[in-house]
Amino acid sequence: MTVGDNATEAPREAPRPTGVLRRTAEGHDLVLSRTFRAPAADVWSWLTEPERTVRWFGQWEGDAAPGCTVRVRMAYEDGAPWSDLRIDACEAPHRLAVSMVDEAGDWRMEALLAEAGGGTRLELIHHLASVEGVGEVGPGWEYYLDLLVAARDGAADTAAPSFDDYYPAQRDYFTSLT
Repeated sequence: MTVGDNATEAPREAPRPTGVLRRTAEGHDLVLSRTFRAPAADVWSWLTEPERTVRWFGQWEGDAAPGCTVRVRMAYEDGAPWSDLRIDACEAPHRLAVSMVDEAGDWRMEALLAEAGGGTRLELIHHLASVEGVGEVGPGWEYYLDLLVAARDGAADTAAPSFDDYYPAQRDYFTSLT
């Protein structure tokens, strides 16, 4: 559209949540997924290389190895605080498990990658001790995963999602999973 046209842009379709809640022996797993037309090694690089994670998730610094702690700054959180993130497992290019404790609670997460049909499926699993707050957590992870898709597609600057499309719009969906 050019300036002065009477035409309007088509409204953007609201993002659809992918999250499911699975009961576990320790509580629940919130599982969200995305599929990429790329090998697992490519998707893995977007989860682990600092020059790529900064484009969708945030900065990190430190020795990134199992048992080590890195400092992470999630770019889209209020105040963008730095937090310590422990790398619990790193099995390239298929599994990354991390944990963190901050003012919002105890975060235990895994990213699992599996190749199939010429692409790679990413499952982001947030291990929850309680489902309290899932209505806030779920939309946040949907947003970050869509930022990953946009960054990987080279559209992060031009077609990045807006958090307002996720929260509070998806809160009721995630709350209904409990």
